[in-house]
Amino acid sequence: MSELVVENAGSVRTLTLNRPAKLNAFTASLHAELRTALSAAIIDDDVKVIVLTGEGRAFSSGQDLTEDLPRDSRGGIDLGPALERGYNPLIKQIVTSPKPTIAALNGPAVGASMNIALACDIVLASRSATLQEAFAKIALIPDAGGTWLLPRLIGPKRALALMLTAEPVPAEEALRMGLVYKLYEDVSFRDDVAAFAAKLALGPALAFRMIREAVLASADNDLDAQLALEAALQRKAGASHDFAEGVAAFLAKRAPLFQGR
Repeated sequence: MSELVVENAGSVRTLTLNRPAKLNAFTASLHAELRTALSAAIIDDDVKVIVLTGEGRAFSSGQDLTEDLPRDSRGGIDLGPALERGYNPLIKQIVTSPKPTIAALNGPAVGASMNIALACDIVLASRSATLQEAFAKIALIPDAGGTWLLPRLIGPKRALALMLTAEPVPAEEALRMGLVYKLYEDVSFRDDVAAFAAKLALGPALAFRMIREAVLASADNDLDAQLALEAALQRKAGASHDFAEGVAAFLAKRAPLFQGR
């Protein structure tokens, strides 16, 4: 059985972590499957939106701690190579994706999987979902981009509190904190996510790519640089077919039909 299920619904591609008996904990093989599937989705012109979710009652419990721990040449535990080969390229792949990514939290997202979810553009959660920076419970530091992502989302003080206490954050609290965009009832969660993703997939793909580019660049730009980038990207957007279609649809009071060009 594959550890990752890939499904298409129109222009939406859903990648489902498929180790429900292990709460979808990450292994080296699951990492490889997910990165390959993400690469395929990114280069497929028919895919407009990518959804990442989990099978069963959890999004993911994080790293599978029953997998053999990596060792250095002297036999000591060395977690660095596992991050360099697995989590680090995965986080970069998600953050730099030219296509919108959605993390659909069907249940708990613990440890590294919380940070994988936060790397996505939009986080949708079921009411029973929780998020937890659980690393301190086993005397580790947050990885998978957590120390970069979380302070930027909720501020360094609150991020530190979540990391130091390793307390789980219920979905409703995560919504109030801004970690989650929308909350859905458990019974209708998958249908609600599918409807949300399908609606997003009708949007202007070219503009989406440039929006993501601008927001990502803002982390390092000062105001002048960001204003210049906005002007350059807006020039491209304004010259696009989709902008002309958007204006025409607005004036005609109809839904636009964007073509991503």
